[in-house]
Amino acid sequence: MSTSFPDATGTPGSVPPPGCPAHAHGPAGTGTRRLFGPEADSPYALYEVLRREHGPVAPVLLPGDVPAWFVLGHRENLEVMRSPSQFSCDSRIWNVQLQADSPLLPITAWQPLLVFADGEEHARLRAAVRDSLARFNRHGIRRYVVRYTHQLIDAFAGNGRADLVAEFAERLPVLVLARQFGVPEQDALPLGAAVRDMVKGTETAVQSNQFVVSVMADLVRRKKEEPGDDFTSWLIAHESGLTDDEVMEHLRHAMVAANENTTNLMANTLRMILTDRRFRASLSGGSMTLPDALDQVMWDAPPLAVGACRWATGATRLGDQQIKPGDLVLLGLAAGNVDPEIRPDLAAPVHGNRSHLAFSSGPHECPGQDIGRAIADTGIDTLLARLPDLRLAVPETDLHVTASLVSSRLNNLPAAFTPRRPAREADTGAVPVASAGRPLPAAAPAPASVPAPAAAGTERASWWERLVRR
Repeated sequence: MSTSFPDATGTPGSVPPPGCPAHAHGPAGTGTRRLFGPEADSPYALYEVLRREHGPVAPVLLPGDVPAWFVLGHRENLEVMRSPSQFSCDSRIWNVQLQADSPLLPITAWQPLLVFADGEEHARLRAAVRDSLARFNRHGIRRYVVRYTHQLIDAFAGNGRADLVAEFAERLPVLVLARQFGVPEQDALPLGAAVRDMVKGTETAVQSNQFVVSVMADLVRRKKEEPGDDFTSWLIAHESGLTDDEVMEHLRHAMVAANENTTNLMANTLRMILTDRRFRASLSGGSMTLPDALDQVMWDAPPLAVGACRWATGATRLGDQQIKPGDLVLLGLAAGNVDPEIRPDLAAPVHGNRSHLAFSSGPHECPGQDIGRAIADTGIDTLLARLPDLRLAVPETDLHVTASLVSSRLNNLPAAFTPRRPAREADTGAVPVASAGRPLPAAAPAPASVPAPAAAGTERASWWERLVRR
């Protein structure tokens, strides 16, 4: 039995039905594996299969059986990231025409954004974003993180239980970011809910996107009339001369990317803390800092598993593969982070090592990474100080993850703790020196390589999972 399924050109083809063992290998005779479907439900296992079969760069099929190259090697990922003349961000040079309903359109359709620009245009747009981000009050950000963290904890502190994803990790980033963007506080949580709905791709994702666009467009109009001390006003006034549409699109993109990535980083870090006793003891004992813990998470469970797309500007060789002009190249951030050439032993801690690929590298390296780290670091630090006996309330097998082409999202993290009264108003307004007094962590550039190469096995658990199994 087969099902009609469109190929890369939009022509229906005969492919195995979902769930069929042959489905993972693509159309009959190609031998190319799909980066979606049943096999992709265990992404790290799939990465190792692809690495074993093809080396650091593998041919894959995306939804719609669209052909692409998937970069598994750490060094090869850096090569693509740092070579914009060979690998462009402009999707208009793609040698594939998608169907109008392709699920790939949200991440590949060209938009007037710095993530789709190269050269001088990219420099113009990035300067506006970078310079505006640089104007953020670093200590002020931490004060708001502490304030909103206490407010969120107060909402569930008396219950003795909370879902740290739904009630904390999904709410704190958007509250802080909305404040910095100039969005009214009462609109922050509805905006965050709409962003999450967009990212999840639900039936209402289109309406949620329209809501986010309307909020950002209204924000631009208001800030043009009454500028303030906020990201939106700084973008509007920047010498790069962004149009209203460019300002709105970059606000929308920054809100979605920053909120989603910071939420995932916080959720993954909290999961690690609640499921690894030794790691939790290292934190509470002071032998390891939260910034170190964040780096470990960004190695083993980066907020984005797959980075932005690139398109080959001409014929070139990458790894052992010959890339044609216009070919799509996918950056495998999670795959590159577990490359045995640079991490032969995944059980060896790498906290404090910032040569992971979580924030990309080269001209498109994330310009707001220090802000995301500050929200996660300060928020989790404040949470643990307020609820020191925080513990997982369900078996670890009851935690659910939704995997997509670009990320894996932890859906729930039920936790229990001794019920506590709400913090006093004076406490929530204060700025604890240990949390809010620290400067933002520096965004260190990723070195060209990390430790020496060696072989590694196919099924390799993260280092804290091995600790738990002992």
